Amino acid sequence: MRERANQLKTQLRHKLEHLTTSGGVADTVALVDTLERLGVDNHFRDEIATALLRVLHNDQHECAVAASGSDNDDLHVMSLRFRLLRQHGFMVSTDVFDKFRDNKGNFKESLSGDTRGLLSLYNAAHLAMPGEEVLDDAIAFSRRHLQSMEGKLMSPMAEQVARALDTPLPRAPKRLETMCYIAEYSKDPTTMFDDTVLELARLDFELLRFLHLRELKDLSLWWREVYDSVKLSYARDRLVECYFWTYLIFHEEEYSRARIIVTKVLTLTTLMDDTYDIGATTEECHMLNKAIQRWDKTVVSILPEYLHEFYTKLLSSFAEFEDILEPHEKYRMSYAKSGFKQLSEYYHREVQWSSDKYMPSFSEHVERSVISSVYPMLAMTTLVGVHDAAMTTAEVFEWLASLPDLVRASAEVGRFLNDIVSNKIKRNEKDFPNTVDCYMEEHGVGLEAAMAAVAALAEHAWRTVNRAIIEVDDLARLSAAQLVMNLTQASEVMYHSGQDRYTFAADLNGVIANLFLDPIIVVPV
Repeated sequence: MRERANQLKTQLRHKLEHLTTSGGVADTVALVDTLERLGVDNHFRDEIATALLRVLHNDQHECAVAASGSDNDDLHVMSLRFRLLRQHGFMVSTDVFDKFRDNKGNFKESLSGDTRGLLSLYNAAHLAMPGEEVLDDAIAFSRRHLQSMEGKLMSPMAEQVARALDTPLPRAPKRLETMCYIAEYSKDPTTMFDDTVLELARLDFELLRFLHLRELKDLSLWWREVYDSVKLSYARDRLVECYFWTYLIFHEEEYSRARIIVTKVLTLTTLMDDTYDIGATTEECHMLNKAIQRWDKTVVSILPEYLHEFYTKLLSSFAEFEDILEPHEKYRMSYAKSGFKQLSEYYHREVQWSSDKYMPSFSEHVERSVISSVYPMLAMTTLVGVHDAAMTTAEVFEWLASLPDLVRASAEVGRFLNDIVSNKIKRNEKDFPNTVDCYMEEHGVGLEAAMAAVAALAEHAWRTVNRAIIEVDDLARLSAAQLVMNLTQASEVMYHSGQDRYTFAADLNGVIANLFLDPIIVVPV
C-alpha cells in the first residue's frame, strides 16, 4: 500500500511541476484545491508553494476560463485563486472582485445562477480581514442566493453548499472536509477528475488510519492508568475527545510525536480544569495553584491528600515528554511548563472571582478568560513535539509566548463560542459569570442580544486571525501560525451549533467513528 502511494506521489509531483512551468492559472488552482481538499497536499508542500507563487505573479486576467470569458465562467476561478493565496499567507487585494460588481457597488444579479461560482465566492469571502466591506457584501450576496437553492441542487453540490453554509471551508478542519470530499470527488461534474489523485487520497487516508488507531491504543493504555490512579471521580473521562481535538490541529504522519504530547497535556488539563471548577474548595484551589507554580514534587505535602496522585502524575508526565525530546529540543519544555503554570494561575483567579461573587467588566473578563481558554497554552504546547527544526526555534516560541494578535484572536474565538454555548445549557452552580453574563450586566441587555453581540465579536476575532496570517513575515512563523489557524478551526467543531461537544461528548460519536473506524462516507459534523 505504501509503495503504491509513493508511486502515485511521483506521478502527481510531475504533474504539478508541469503545471507550474506551463499550465494555466485555472488548472493550477484547481489541482491545488483538489490536493488540499482530498488531504494529500502535505506530500507536495514545496511544489504547491512554487505553483502558488507563479499564480500570485500572473496577471489576474489569466484566471478567466477559456470559452466566453463571461463573469459566470470567471467567478469560480477568481474566488478560488483569492482563497488559496490568502490561506497560504499571500496578500491579495479585494479589488479582484470589482469586475463582478455593478456601477452601484453591488454584486451583479447575473451571477445568481452560478452555483459553483457563488459557493467559491462565499468560501473565499470568509478570509476577510477587519474593514473589508466588499467581502461582507460578498458573504451576504452569495449566502442569500445559495440558501435559495437549497433543496434544488443535485449531489454532491447540494452537500457542498449545505456544508459551507454550516461552516465555511476556511473555518472547517481539513480532515473533516477530506472525509466528505473523498466520497464526493468522483461524482463532482465541476472538477477535472483525476483517478490518480483519488487513489492516493484513499490510500493515504487508510495508511494514516493505521497510525492513528495505534496512537489511540497506546494513549488509551496510558490514560487508563492515569485516570484510575488519580481517582478524581468528578473529572471528565475524555481521552478520545482530546485526541480528536489534537487530530484537528494536525493529522499528518510527521506530527505523531506532537499529537501524543498534546493529547496527554489536554487530558491533564481537563483533570486540572474540573478540579478548579467542581472538585476543590477555594482553599484547595489555592493550594493546588501554589504547588503547580513551584513545580516540585517535594511540595506535594501542601496539597489535600486526594490531589497527591494527580500532582505527581502531572509532574512525571511532563518529565516523560522531556525524555522523548532530543537534547537540542529539551528547552521547549520550559514553554510548555510556563503555559501550564499560567493556565493554572488564571483558573485560580477565576475561582477567586467566583468565591468573592465578583462581577468583572466585560473587557476585564476578556483579558483574563483569553488565557483561561487554554488556547495560548496550546499554541505553545502544539510545537513541543514537532520535528521541523525551522518551525520550532526559540524565536518562534518567544513569539507565541508574547500573545501576538494571532494567538489572542484564536483564543477569543474559542472563548466567545464556548461562552455562547454555556448560556444555552444548564451550568454548574460554582460557575462564575462568563463573557455573555458580563456583557448583559454592563450593557443592560437581555440574553439573546448579549449572545448576538458576543457572536459578532467572535466573527471579528476570526477576521483578526485572517489578518494575522497575512501579516506573518517569516516562513517559520507562518508554519506555526497555520497550526494556530487549525486550532482555531477546531473551535468551530467543538462548539458547533450551540453545543459543547467536549463536555457532552456523545455528540462527537458519529464523526469520530467515521474518521477512525467506518468506511469513508459522508457524516454531518
